[in-house]
This record gives sequence, C-alpha cells and structure tokens, in this order.
Amino acid sequence: MGINATEQITNGQTFLGIEFGSTRIKAVLIGDDFSVIASGSHTWENHLTDGIWTYPLDEIHEGFRSCYSSLKKDVRDRYGAELRKLAGIGVSGMMHGYMPFDDKDNLLVPFRTWRNTITAEAADMLTKLFNYNIPQRWSIAHLCQAILNKESHIGNISFITTLAGYIHYRLTGKKAVGVGEASGMFPIDPATQDYDKSMESDFNKFLKKNGISKNLREILPIALPAGADAGRLTPEGAAFIDPDGDLEPGIPLCPPEGDAGTGMTATNSVAVRTANVSAGTSIFAMVVLEEKLKKVYREIDLVTTPAGDLVGMVHCNNCTSDLNAWIGILKESLGVFGSEVDSDTLYTKLFEYALRGDSDCGGVVSYNYYSGEGVTDLNEGRPLLAREQNARFSLANLMRANLYSCVATLKLGCDIMLKDEGVSVDKVLGHGGLFKTKGVGQSILAAALNAPVSVMETAGEGGAWGMALLAAYSEFSDKLSLSEFLDKKVFANMKATTLSPDPEDVSGFNAYIEKFRSALAVEKAAISALK
Repeated sequence: MGINATEQITNGQTFLGIEFGSTRIKAVLIGDDFSVIASGSHTWENHLTDGIWTYPLDEIHEGFRSCYSSLKKDVRDRYGAELRKLAGIGVSGMMHGYMPFDDKDNLLVPFRTWRNTITAEAADMLTKLFNYNIPQRWSIAHLCQAILNKESHIGNISFITTLAGYIHYRLTGKKAVGVGEASGMFPIDPATQDYDKSMESDFNKFLKKNGISKNLREILPIALPAGADAGRLTPEGAAFIDPDGDLEPGIPLCPPEGDAGTGMTATNSVAVRTANVSAGTSIFAMVVLEEKLKKVYREIDLVTTPAGDLVGMVHCNNCTSDLNAWIGILKESLGVFGSEVDSDTLYTKLFEYALRGDSDCGGVVSYNYYSGEGVTDLNEGRPLLAREQNARFSLANLMRANLYSCVATLKLGCDIMLKDEGVSVDKVLGHGGLFKTKGVGQSILAAALNAPVSVMETAGEGGAWGMALLAAYSEFSDKLSLSEFLDKKVFANMKATTLSPDPEDVSGFNAYIEKFRSALAVEKAAISALK
C-alpha cells in the first residue's frame, strides 16, 4: 500500500480495532481496502486469585496502552508517520464476565472473567425462571450469584459491564455495548435488538425481593446494533489510550463487541445459515439461526450477531492450553539433547505429524480441561491423558488425540443443533490459532462436524481485524446491512480454502468421541481426587 497508506494515516482515514484476548491484546489498523496496514500487541495471562480467574485492573490499563504503543511504533517504522487522527475506533474483548462499579466508577470486586465456573446455583435458577439457557459465565449469572451469596458489594453497585464495555466507557464516557456483546450479559429479543422485556421484568422482581432498589435497566449498559453511534473519544479517553498525547480526541467509536461478534465479522459469518468456529485458548461455534430452537439446551447459548440476529452458540472454556503444554514438553525434550527448534516450526511439524496417526487416535484419549466445562457439566477441570493397555501410543496418536481434544467438547454441543434440531448450515468457517498450520485443524474440525470447513486467507487476522471492520462499517450502515457490507465491500474477492470431511476421519472421530464421552467418569474422578 506504500504511499497510499501513509496518506491515509496522515489524513486520519484509517480505522483501529483493538481486542482483549485471553493471552494477547491485539490492535490492527486498516485502510480503505480493509486490509491490515499496521498492528501492535501485548502478551498477558489471566491469574487464579483466591479461586477467581481474573486480570487485575492495572494490568488491563497497562496492557491496553502497551498494545497501542506497539501499534504506534509499527506505524512509525513502516511509514515514518505519527498516529494522530483516526476515522473510527472499535474495542472488543472476551465476552461475558463481571465488572461491577460504584457511582464513583470504582471497581467493587476484581474482574471475574468468562473462565470462572462459580455461578452454578444462579445459572440454574435463572434458566428455570426465564425458560432460557443462562450459562455460568454470563454477566447476569455473576450478578445473581453475588446477590445469592449476599456479597457486601451488592448494595454499592451503580452499573455492571464487560471488559470491552469498560474500555469503551473509559474512552467515551458512555455505558454502551454492542448487541452481540449485550446478548452475553442478558438475553436479547432479536425483534427489538434490546434486552428481553419479559425476562427483565422477572429479574427486577428478584432484585426487589432482595432489597435492591435499582432495576436491571439502570444497571446494564445500553445495547446498540452494529453501525450505531456509540460516542466519541473524549480528551480523557485520548490520554487514557495514548499518554504521549499524540492521539486527538473527537474520533467516533462504534459499539464495543465481544470476541464472538468479531469472529463472526472476521469470517463473514453474520448471515443466516452460516457458521464459524473460533479456536484459541477457548473454542466456540456460532451458528446463525433461521428460527428459534425447539427446546432449551444447557449446552447451547442463544446470543446474537453484531446486527442482532439470533445465534446458537456452543462455547467451550478449553481449547489449546493443554496442547500448548504438551508441545512445550516436547520442545524441552529436544533441548535436553542440544537441539533448538523455533516454536513456529515445531508447531507446524507436530501438527502435520498428527495426521499420520490413526483416525481414532489408537485408543489414546485426551481431556484438555484446564478449567470447568458447561457442555459436559463440570465446574472444574483437570488436564488428563488416558489410554488402553493395548493402545497404539505413538507421537502421532498423542498429537492427534490432543488436537481431537481441542474440538471434542465442541462436537458434543454442535451435534445437538446439527443432528437433534436439524439446523441447516451452508458453510462453516474456521479462524484462530488452531487453523494456523495449513489443513490440519481444518481437516480435524471437518471430521468432527462432518461438514466442509473453509479457512480464509485472513483467518490469522482474528478478532481485532473484525473489530476494525465493525468500526469501518459505521460509515456504510445507512446504506448497507452488515451482511451486505461484508459481502460486497470486504470479502468480494477474498480467497478461501475449503476441505470436505474425509469419511475415514469422520468414522475415526466418532469412535474417539464415544471413548471420550464414556471416560468422562475418569475426568470427574480426577477432579475429586486431585485437589
């Protein structure tokens, strides 16, 4: 893009997307052709503190500024330009969780992330009350559980929000989230693209019964569809993101979205009968539905696209963490013999070698459960490798079992939609770290779902790019729907590779999943025994 990119940066014609992922905060800058022209990142990790998975507030602030500073440096190094003006900004983060604030904007308890499985009582109560699945990680489940626990901070709550909503509030002073993000806080009525009024009324009765004077509408941020005006960067917000003072205030911001919404956007999966699978630290499948499901399933969340359309979501807390740990052990073993292999090469070779394994992993079964899993009704997790005495225990089968484990729990949930409910899907798109090695994660997901899986050439860009696209969409929202914008403006000439499921792999995965399902009793025993 060369000179054109420099001019766009100087003239403030670029769009910035920032996403707070589980292990990395990433920023991308896109130009008028929607391709990435600069990027920045900051690596971080969650903490297990007093039994709560959290990110301290100071690390959220420092990570945000570090990521933006990294982006500024990349712009300077590539184009010799300073980042001062932008056409739009969008902020995304890990969905769900709980950030309650008082009327002076003090965080009342440490940020409780999506990874926590400490709200079973509340989630069950609300699911029965609403006749609508409320998972443990949803914001409303955390609020309800805190009330049930009679936690001391409850009486001081002024508002609650998510990580993306918090950063957006710091930048604009507006308590708002995108409708997709809102749908992971409290159920959304797709007809109104707002919180469900009947369920809201039921929860207000619960609040009143427990002596809380505020109603739910006062506590939650407003929900806005993609393309809506979500405020502008204030002088205080500009100083918050860029302490150097280079960034100018007044920049428009789009509604902040969750990582599910940015994943749908980044894979052009916002239209009905499309689906995408995002696979990184966690893994989730998003299927845009033509109509509501016939039954309530604890394994399936009903959320929305950034445009407010109903989505069946299967969310699994665990994906690549245990796989990464095994690859780390294998790298360490090479070091014992004086061999140094860079991580990218090691991942690629081991992923590819996994395809040499038996289609059913030869009797090797892996549970990647670092934390609990709602789909399999486990509030805690223990990473576990099990095998039969006569299992074909080879490196290829070990790696294949670890890769299967990444998508096994997802398959259990998706089978309910695709088989039991008969939901139709025209295409499945994959994105995230699991798909980085060409063809490997893609073929395994195709076997798990027994459906063709496509990966676009932009699959590595991820949610930050999707958020930047949502920021750019604000300039087109008066003329095009979000689906039309993505089809006509962004993905019209985008290349994708598609792999159809191999029948032998499908049969092998089905055999593996039966062992996986049967041996869940071993996982449950490990949770009880290994305290």
